Amino acid sequence: MDEDSTFETLLIAMKNAAAALRDNDIDVALAGGFAVYARGGPPTEHDVDFILRAEDKDRAVEVLGEIGFRAERPPEGWLYKVFDENDAMIDLIFAPNSKPEIVGEILDRAEYLEIYAITMKVMTVSDVLATKLLTMKEHEVDYESVLEIARACREQIDWDLLRSRTRESPYAKAFFTLAEELGLAA
Repeated sequence: MDEDSTFETLLIAMKNAAAALRDNDIDVALAGGFAVYARGGPPTEHDVDFILRAEDKDRAVEVLGEIGFRAERPPEGWLYKVFDENDAMIDLIFAPNSKPEIVGEILDRAEYLEIYAITMKVMTVSDVLATKLLTMKEHEVDYESVLEIARACREQIDWDLLRSRTRESPYAKAFFTLAEELGLAA
């Protein structure tokens, strides 16, 4: 499958899942690369991410199962994975950075945007960056994606909020230095 058809397949899966979750009153926000895309960033070909409260995760899987998605419950304990009939993958994230208590705040900050002819909540760029920065570990340091997001969406970043959410991370501190030196940060 080429990049365009992969992206289109993911958009269709996103739209179908978002509509089913919305119609069943499950509060979710588009997260990750598709949230950045919805806010003017580059397209992504990996997967679709939704963030939702832990108490809604099983009901979300049930609702999506009713429209043909199959589910996996990986051992990580912070997400479920669902796949449509075309194997487009959606991550249902209920404990980002192993902190389910922050989901409510993230959902409250999310804004309704239209993407692919459906209106849904979309995570802020600041929250997407925070979750990405907080996943960095000693053997998993890659600033390429966060710098790409900062370049594409810099005017949408709440730098004070981002610094506050990531203040304990030495990798985030290094990101801020890079972002400032590159003229991306306020």
